[in-house]
Amino acid sequence: MAPAAFRILSIDLFERGVVLRLPFRFGVVTLTACPQVFARVRIRTEGGREADGAAAEVLAPKWFDKNLALSNEDNFEQLRTSLRLARDAYLSERTAQPAFAHCAAHMHSQVDAAAKLDLNPLIANYGPALLDRAILDALCRALGISFYQAIQSNVVAIDTALTPDLHGFDVSGFLGSLTPAQRIAARHTVGLVDAITAADLDTRVGDGLPETLEECVAFYGLTHFKLKVAGNAAADIDRLSRIAAVLDRLPHYVITLDGNEQYPDAAAVAAFWQQVRATPALKRLVAATLYIEQPLGRGITLDSDITALAATTPVMIDESDNSMEAFPTAIARGYTGVSSKNCKGFYHSLLNAARCRKLNAGGEARYFMSAEDLTTQAGLGVQQDLALVNLIGLTHVERNGHHYVNGFAGQGAGRAEQQAFLAAQPGLYEAKGDNVRLALRDGMIDLSSLSAPGFASGAHPDWRLLQPMAGGPA
Repeated sequence: MAPAAFRILSIDLFERGVVLRLPFRFGVVTLTACPQVFARVRIRTEGGREADGAAAEVLAPKWFDKNLALSNEDNFEQLRTSLRLARDAYLSERTAQPAFAHCAAHMHSQVDAAAKLDLNPLIANYGPALLDRAILDALCRALGISFYQAIQSNVVAIDTALTPDLHGFDVSGFLGSLTPAQRIAARHTVGLVDAITAADLDTRVGDGLPETLEECVAFYGLTHFKLKVAGNAAADIDRLSRIAAVLDRLPHYVITLDGNEQYPDAAAVAAFWQQVRATPALKRLVAATLYIEQPLGRGITLDSDITALAATTPVMIDESDNSMEAFPTAIARGYTGVSSKNCKGFYHSLLNAARCRKLNAGGEARYFMSAEDLTTQAGLGVQQDLALVNLIGLTHVERNGHHYVNGFAGQGAGRAEQQAFLAAQPGLYEAKGDNVRLALRDGMIDLSSLSAPGFASGAHPDWRLLQPMAGGPA
């Protein structure tokens, strides 16, 4: 399929609130509510076909910018500013171009414009990342093809202009070789204030859903877990031991360990991991550990040699992956993995996956990608992220939106919208009374409905019930 050029006609931004059924702490913030933003984009192809596309993303505080002097609302407004900058940049382009060209044309200027407002590259990339998904959804609908087909055929015209290290690599051949699966394992995140057993609960939500790790394992049939640590060795080892006491009852499990940028230097995290490895109660948990995620602060990660730690367990970057150059720089420091996150851009993930393919050619699969995003909500957010990591070939994904937010009801979505998504994505969702939720069976998520035309979604939000994005003109 030849690359398809098109013009962007309009971009509208909306939002609505998300309320958590359980508080979640990651790093320095404990979250109980936040907004979710929605983009609606209309395009016209050179052949005259018009279509609307959509995407959604939570406005997450204290991940893109962990400055404690900023309030959660300050963080929300930073991300809204990124969206406004991206919207204005994309609408300024009056010529028809393929999808990737629309992204590449504004990538560096977006970062520069954000920097003038003291917004870091992670924040700068947030806006384009959301718009690119809505744009691709519109293109897929205009052409009557799925996200998988669009990428496999490279109708979006991804090239190596932004990744000189991939020059000479057959990107189109790589994309054409990608094969999506029918299901994926959900990797359940255990947050820093999450209850492990019922003894940790002072009160119960009482909504019929699991509230402790022990209950989640039984309720969802989980076998994959992501464990967060806080940088206090004694407290972390005690908590990990209590978690291991639950997980060791399973015949098989795997874990990943999230360092949350909590360690001051590479020596400190290596010492901590050595303590963990020497703790008898954690013997099986250590053997089940696939990798350690982002143990150092983003400000020092790409300048720190991590090879001592990586000699025992693979180490990957997440928050430090803030540009197209970050992963190659991290590799030179001993890191071998990088996260896929839709909030950093799906082109970003696809090109990093191409890097892994090139680096692993003819040898062991040393370099890897992981799927790390617990905030995606029922609807566009979770579906588009699942489709991306599935196409890349990942077999498990950090997935917790269904645990902390009670499906569409937790987003305030109307019944018509819920039923539309339930009908459009059979197997992915299930109805629970008047609510529609992500369906997990034996710890797995059914992805079979994501191959329909569009970017992994046969339905769109009920735009009439959304509010214009706050803080300025939408």
